[in-house]
Amino acid sequence: MKHLKTLLAGVLVALLAVGLWRGWHSTPEQDTARGYAGLGSAAEGYAEARPGDRLVFPADHGAHPDYRIEWWYLTANLEDAAGRPFGIQWTLFRQALAPPGATEAAPDSPWTSRQLWMAHAAVSTPDGHRAAERFARDMTPAEGPGPAGVRAAPFAAWLDDWRLAAPDGTDSGLDALTVRAAGDGFAYRLTLAAHGPRVIHGDHGFSRKSADGQGSIYYSQPFYRIAGTLTVDGEEHAVSGRAWLDREWSSQLLGPGQSGWDWFSLHLAGGAKLMAFRLRGAGRSGGDYLSGSWIAADGTVTPLDGDALRLTPLTRQTVAGRELPTAWRVQVPAQALDVRVAAVHPDQWMATTFAYWEGMVRVTDTQDGTPRGVGYLEMTGY
Repeated sequence: MKHLKTLLAGVLVALLAVGLWRGWHSTPEQDTARGYAGLGSAAEGYAEARPGDRLVFPADHGAHPDYRIEWWYLTANLEDAAGRPFGIQWTLFRQALAPPGATEAAPDSPWTSRQLWMAHAAVSTPDGHRAAERFARDMTPAEGPGPAGVRAAPFAAWLDDWRLAAPDGTDSGLDALTVRAAGDGFAYRLTLAAHGPRVIHGDHGFSRKSADGQGSIYYSQPFYRIAGTLTVDGEEHAVSGRAWLDREWSSQLLGPGQSGWDWFSLHLAGGAKLMAFRLRGAGRSGGDYLSGSWIAADGTVTPLDGDALRLTPLTRQTVAGRELPTAWRVQVPAQALDVRVAAVHPDQWMATTFAYWEGMVRVTDTQDGTPRGVGYLEMTGY
């Protein structure tokens, strides 16, 4: 019976995943209006991210099931004892399958759920990229936590044995965490400690994604030091470096005509950080939409909009049959920042259900090539 239940649960997860894929996947003509992964489609019945919303901690470290999509997104730039670069990604996505109230007819049924969880884990090396994906339903039995979920305090986010959480017996918010995951040919177990403050983006947490007004609630912890063990093809590496955690939720992330985004998280020499993104597509207002945050070494945040930020593709390469910009010029004139941001390895493609490029990058001075930092780049919708 136990095996039958496991099989049935697996079948239901697969069916939900297929249903979500069909709901998000569309023809090229439909993609123009719906955007990457359907995140530009209308979101009637869901809560909306709005200016004036205020973040409340530790509650906002947890889930927001009345919003359509949400993520807990960790990336890290690492080195081993020989100075070789490695990168890891750990992400938990929550996707609502129906607006609030849609399943209230049978609230006590263990099969009642309007949430799907999807997790991604990846490792980048100087030679290539490994990625894995898992799904689960939001079915929490009365006797304990279910196969996937998030607890605000003490913080824990998990899908099966992939876990990002405060150390056992502690309630440190997001200041101290452990992370673990394993996939085909890779595994990691790492410890994180924050050495700077949490960062609130946009207008007190409301991050506008187009001139049309839609957006998300968005904050980060970009000041982690991270260390632990990374295993690739059976070879263990003691690694350490810097990590960045993003927290974001929304019900309509993209506007009409926006096909996807290019997102940067950069750890710069001297201790400053840069978060920057470009939403591609005309929308109702015309033109791409750029925004970001300049984060000083002490955590002071300066919002970047309009001409305060410039993101220019420099080099395109064919990756997974797509032409992608794997090198960029990034400029923040007010901070005298003019750098080249380039992929450590061009083929850091996430061949997951909703495919995208995600990988580690090097930052160098545009004029003389001096190293200026490291970071991560994500590109969707190509």
